[in-house]
Amino acid sequence: MHRPQWIPILCMAALLPSFSVASEQAQEPPAPSASSPTLAAPQSTPSKPGKKRYSHANDFLIRGTVFTDKAFSFPGAQIRIRKAGDKKFRWESYTDSRGEFAVRVPQGSEYEMVVRAKGFAEQTRAIDAKSGGNETSMVFRMQLAAGGKG
Repeated sequence: MHRPQWIPILCMAALLPSFSVASEQAQEPPAPSASSPTLAAPQSTPSKPGKKRYSHANDFLIRGTVFTDKAFSFPGAQIRIRKAGDKKFRWESYTDSRGEFAVRVPQGSEYEMVVRAKGFAEQTRAIDAKSGGNETSMVFRMQLAAGGKG
């Protein structure tokens, strides 16, 4: 009536090699057959032939820090950037807990950056990303808006 405990262990040990062989065969790609010439030559069909992927490798980095009128870091200030002459802002960010921000834009254009915060006057700066290096660093010291409390 009492069955030995080593029998189930022995059965599992016998089954494990067969499972590993089956999983190895399932993971291997099928070998190309000689009767099927279409499988022998890889086909290259791009999903969108005229569309190139944009690489951020050569982007222009705009980074900086925003301070309050009392020279404290300004978290949560809104940063908006657009190409010079455009009406629509294409990039937007907010300053972090230390008042810092960083935004990547494509090189080769001039940009306009606007910094906004409630109770403070907007500040606008022009950025030239045509020549020079691939980054610029800016510092903003926000001023109270007309009628703002200090």
